[in-house]
Amino acid sequence: MVETSSKAYHVRAVHCDYRSSDEEVYQAMKRAVMPLDRAWEKLRKARRIAIKFNQDWVADRVIMHQGHRQQLVSDQAARALLRILREETHAELFAVDVGVEGIWHGDPEGSTNILPVLREFDVPFVYGHRDKVAWVQVPGGGLMFEKYPVLQSVLDADEVISVQKLKNHQFMGITLCLKNLFGLMPIEPEGRPRWYYHHLVRMPYMLADLGRLYNPALNVLDAMVTQAGMEWGPGDHPRICNALIAGDQVIATDACGAYLMGHDPQADWYTPPFHRDRNALLIAAQNGFGTVNLDEIDFQTEVQAPLGEFFSRITDPFETVVSWRRTTAEQGLFYRDHRKEIEAKYAGQYILLQMGEVRWSDPQGVLRQSRRVLSGAHPEQAMWLKYVDPEETEGEHFEVYERTLQEVKEKI
Repeated sequence: MVETSSKAYHVRAVHCDYRSSDEEVYQAMKRAVMPLDRAWEKLRKARRIAIKFNQDWVADRVIMHQGHRQQLVSDQAARALLRILREETHAELFAVDVGVEGIWHGDPEGSTNILPVLREFDVPFVYGHRDKVAWVQVPGGGLMFEKYPVLQSVLDADEVISVQKLKNHQFMGITLCLKNLFGLMPIEPEGRPRWYYHHLVRMPYMLADLGRLYNPALNVLDAMVTQAGMEWGPGDHPRICNALIAGDQVIATDACGAYLMGHDPQADWYTPPFHRDRNALLIAAQNGFGTVNLDEIDFQTEVQAPLGEFFSRITDPFETVVSWRRTTAEQGLFYRDHRKEIEAKYAGQYILLQMGEVRWSDPQGVLRQSRRVLSGAHPEQAMWLKYVDPEETEGEHFEVYERTLQEVKEKI
């Protein structure tokens, strides 16, 4: 497959049997990535390349299926890609991940599943929670926030590569190369708590922002052995898909990945699998970053859709989700309209707003109970999390909440 198309985006999907030898996986990976001339033009010029593998999970909870990690990038796929990068570039390679699972369990190295393969290729691993952090403006001003915390190691890289397992996500519907970038987000004290961004209404817009901020030169989806239903959990929905997917633009790559899963990449909330929130891929494309229209992509594939029966697990009734989305937006706008009064009492703290009242506050933003518990007698009323900063350094775009109220009104 030779790249001859004049289209702006290029994606390749190849057959790769999950029982393949390392050499066979390497050859399949070459068929997927080597035709992507625009990606290689960037990578071959790079001095430092940051690689974000979807690989962080406490070792004794990693689910294996047929010799592959069901929920994380397999050693076979990682080894093949690193071998190609060593052959095709002269860059300093490093892998990076914030790795919250290991932090939360007191053993960061114990959750870094990719370490043995990295050592084979002399590729160092950067533990993101130990890295310096800088707040960086999103090109174009951002959709959800103007600025985000970014690891210094990633800032110092010339290019970024996103390598992800193809799977569903019960919150976002799908978790592909774009969602993988969320694992680069610094956590407290230099950054924000995970749940600050992993938040109704915010998350799809902030993921679109991360795509533009990091703009990976190469995007790879390990689809040999995958998972439907959710991103983690018991692992009772394995899917053997026997494929590798690669592209030179993150949104276009994920659009093709979603299509191969049997999902419509142009769908939006509340069309499956986007049960809880909006489609981040669609948001990005609607705002001029990438495309979800397969006709605009030079997409060549050796495999056919659907690769398996994929779905996103539904955890709450539609009426509850509608209420949470509506009241999340209402609380965001309440904060905007009552900032001065709230800042006078809670400046420098994280707060949870519910029904126009601060129900919880903490200077570190440590939630020791689920918001399902903290919501008390009104579980249908969302609790909106905000860091109270009189300078509003992060530059939240409150107009997103206005649009959300209109969207909810149109849905019901």
